[in-house]
Amino acid sequence: MKIACIGAGYVGGPTMAMIALHCPEIEVVVVDINEERIKAWNSDVLPIYEPGLFEVVKEARGRNLFFSTDTKKHVGEADIVFVSVNTPTKTSGIGAGRAADLTYWEGAARLIASVATSSKIVVEKSTVPVKTAEAISKVLKRNCSDPSVQFEILSNPEFLAEGTAIEDLKKPDRVLIGGAETESGQKAIQALKSVYEHWIPSERILTANLWSAELAKLTANAFLAQRISSINAISALCEATGADVQQVAHAIGTDSRIGPKFLNASVGFGGSCFQKDILNLCYVCESVGLKEVADYWLNVVSMNDYQKNRFVERVITSMFNTVAQKKIAILGFAFKKDTGDTRETPAIDVCKGLIRDGGKCCIYDPEVKPDQIFRDLSTPKFEWDRPNYSKSASHILQNVQIATTPAEAVDGAHAICVMTEWDEFKKYDFKAMYEKMVKPAFVFDGRNILDHAALREIGFIVYSIGKPLDPFLQKSY
Repeated sequence: MKIACIGAGYVGGPTMAMIALHCPEIEVVVVDINEERIKAWNSDVLPIYEPGLFEVVKEARGRNLFFSTDTKKHVGEADIVFVSVNTPTKTSGIGAGRAADLTYWEGAARLIASVATSSKIVVEKSTVPVKTAEAISKVLKRNCSDPSVQFEILSNPEFLAEGTAIEDLKKPDRVLIGGAETESGQKAIQALKSVYEHWIPSERILTANLWSAELAKLTANAFLAQRISSINAISALCEATGADVQQVAHAIGTDSRIGPKFLNASVGFGGSCFQKDILNLCYVCESVGLKEVADYWLNVVSMNDYQKNRFVERVITSMFNTVAQKKIAILGFAFKKDTGDTRETPAIDVCKGLIRDGGKCCIYDPEVKPDQIFRDLSTPKFEWDRPNYSKSASHILQNVQIATTPAEAVDGAHAICVMTEWDEFKKYDFKAMYEKMVKPAFVFDGRNILDHAALREIGFIVYSIGKPLDPFLQKSY
């Protein structure tokens, strides 16, 4: 058996590496038109940071795992073709700002059809709208010149969390495979299931029809994002009333019906999927006349935007209603710890908000490269999810500096904003940092990870999400 994967990104690369590791008898080839990215996958400096990924790639690469730009050859030879291309939010035309742009998916389907000389199983790995398989099936059938070639489309959505992707791949909660309820469709499901059964217990591999599998992915991300927005909404109420959101979250999280996960109040959620998938879900709902359902889910995104704006306003109002010409140390730019991914990171909107008020942001992140930060801060919304994005120019912005050390970031700063929950941030010598900062020195903890009592003892004015406000920050009118 030979497997090809179109798309060497955050999903395609790690997933194929894990399959190759556990299935040494299967040749696995990841193909991409981006030469720089393929070159990086073949080097000792992988294009993405994920704990444990390099070790997995290193063990299988050159044995039965390969990375190539020769898309036609490897896709043509493959028995199973995973499609893991970008499905960005449309920026223009019908559904702009909500609908998924399937241009790259359609292009992949046309490629598969053009080189197919034998029947293939085509696997949706990218997040796609419900009924995408139906549309892709039409493209495949109408563009293949050989009438004897048959295509079976499966939906196999990924449920990885960045930062723990390798562990998620090793021991997933479940693997979901959706296929047509026909004899050939069920046979294709079993073929893919047999690949995963090399290391995943059969009872954890769920099967469904195509439409259920496609919708399950969107729904899973909508539910997770909803929990974050729900606790963030309560964090605003906690600040207004003197309650502590962490105590509230702990109290409700001990209820077995609710559970403790995704109840950490923060500056907001980020990442490539949550917002995009909810907007996609809203568009699907509107398309079938379910406006009230679409409005319900759209509020999850609106609350996330509100939380980011609220954080920016808190910083500005706390610092005497202006941050003009004030240096602000931004600790963390990735959307979460243990990843270099900055897609939809709250740090983008927070930095832009502070810069609009005249602030000077000095950013430190242990994994994110300076070029990436400048590119993110100078790129229009939704443009980050397009193939040519990695080649787009990054602009050196006037009010943005990149620090190579945390000490450099805080030197001469009026405030520290914690944007990512990197573990190393908890270990810093904040007393030494305080000495180097302009007074009064502020800490705005957007992830609630620091020892706030210790910081106040040093002399910091501290704001933490959803906690009783420091007397210095309370309005006197």
